[in-house]
Amino acid sequence: MFETMALQVEQLLAKLGQLNEQMSAQCQGAAPGGGTTMMHTLQRHRDILQDYMHEFQKTRSNIQARRERDQLLGSVRRDIDSYKNSSSLSRRSEGYLKEHEHLRNSERLVHDQINIAMRTKDELKSQRGALKAIQTRMTTLANRFPMINSLVQRINLRKRRDSIILGIVVGLCVVFLMLYIAH
Repeated sequence: MFETMALQVEQLLAKLGQLNEQMSAQCQGAAPGGGTTMMHTLQRHRDILQDYMHEFQKTRSNIQARRERDQLLGSVRRDIDSYKNSSSLSRRSEGYLKEHEHLRNSERLVHDQINIAMRTKDELKSQRGALKAIQTRMTTLANRFPMINSLVQRINLRKRRDSIILGIVVGLCVVFLMLYIAH
């Protein structure tokens, strides 16, 4: 039911977009005297369409998240009910199967996280190379022009200070994380 309603709303929004395009074509063919009023009205209609589309996307994603949450909670409830109703032996075997499934899901999630971390590392390396190239160019310019050299030195001092502050913040976060884990 939700999918059909979402499809209907998408079709209506597409139709509204087509009407806006037709209005735009009419405005371009209209007399120059009333053009500013028509263009203002057309822009207002486009803004309204944009707002409708944004609200629709937000509402649809909220409803989908809610449905997924309800499905998850429903499956957990069914699992609990089936666990209560099953016999001791089948409970154990089901428990082992579920545990195995949870372990596989956890392994998959860890694998995904490692892949994300590797991609992030590669991106950071490429950014580092680009920033080193920029720094080399800046050093060359600084050697050519003494005033730029003093500006670059001040920037480097701030960069060093920011690095120290960032290091302290990361260190404190690690310490607090270790304390939290140990607690």
